[in-house]
Amino acid sequence: MDQDNVSRHRLGEKEIILVGTAHISRESVELVERIIDEEKPDTVCVELCRARYQAMTQQDLWQETDIIKIIRQKQTSLLIAQWLMASFQNRIAERLRIRPGEDMLAAIRKAEEIGARLVLADREIRVTLTRTWRGLSFWGKIRLIQELLASLLFSPEVGEEEIEALKKQDVLETAIADMKDKFPSIKETIIDERDRWLASCIGEAEGEKIVAVIGAGHRAGIAENLGTALKRETINRIPPPAVWSRLLGWTIPLIILTLILAGFIYSGNKAGLGMLVSWVAITAAFSGLGALVMLAHPATIIASALAAPLTTLHPLLAAGWVAGLTEASLRKPRVKDFISLKQDILSFHGFFRNKITRILVLIALVNMTTSIGTFVAIPVMMRHF
Repeated sequence: MDQDNVSRHRLGEKEIILVGTAHISRESVELVERIIDEEKPDTVCVELCRARYQAMTQQDLWQETDIIKIIRQKQTSLLIAQWLMASFQNRIAERLRIRPGEDMLAAIRKAEEIGARLVLADREIRVTLTRTWRGLSFWGKIRLIQELLASLLFSPEVGEEEIEALKKQDVLETAIADMKDKFPSIKETIIDERDRWLASCIGEAEGEKIVAVIGAGHRAGIAENLGTALKRETINRIPPPAVWSRLLGWTIPLIILTLILAGFIYSGNKAGLGMLVSWVAITAAFSGLGALVMLAHPATIIASALAAPLTTLHPLLAAGWVAGLTEASLRKPRVKDFISLKQDILSFHGFFRNKITRILVLIALVNMTTSIGTFVAIPVMMRHF
């Protein structure tokens, strides 16, 4: 393992030792501890961002999750994606009876023991996931969601060969390894960009001797990019939504309003009123249905139905957010929901049982059923002409 996963590099006055690890391997933990003990580096770099570092080292951080704040900041999809990937990683690690990311925790502990500086060298996971999401086409996003849900629903046995393959991959790469051929843009944002980012942070770290603990799948890319100038802001920007999505967001409301107005002008008040009633009834019914499927509070179902006819006419609003805020206010997650969250995300049943994940799924489902209702309503409205 040492020969294949440890390499030494010179960068000016610095000696950089790259330690490639598997995030679910006991062997990797032992390797990290031994290398840091033997080398006594000035600085230890780890493949973590601030958010992931806090999630690993602050066990009560999950209990501080402000679900209402997350809904208001429109970060529910991002959080669901993170938890789906965490679920995949945790289920594999559970079979191996090791805590996910134990290699990184070992590096952090050893850095503290020898008094070395600790550098969090990875790009923020929020930026990585958002850049990945924005880089996908509409149908690519649909397929990616299907793949992530499939990873939650189906839990195949992992044999020795698969485990050895996983040892060559990064924590995020592991969760989407089978998707790279289907989604070429994913490799660029999750692997290649992070190779350059990690190499830049490691190369700029203080000290004459630096040990960098990184996923084995990143080692070659980091070695290749060490010493290469990088303007980090170029790959740290969150790109705006695609033009087509923004245009579509305003085009559909404009079509609906134009249809209703045309109904009043060209077919009379009865037709116009019929179109308006059809629009309200259908969008409200589909939105309420989404909340009903999730067995939401009756007030949440009503709020979803009332909000849908209005939110569907404004691209910056969504019935799912109304449903989520209402449900979170009426059925507030309790301490036990936060405590059991890490275990609950390991299964499909747990995702729907836990109040926190249940609210996030409710938001996504109500938004989806409301969108379906929008497209169902349009041909129905046109019959009134």
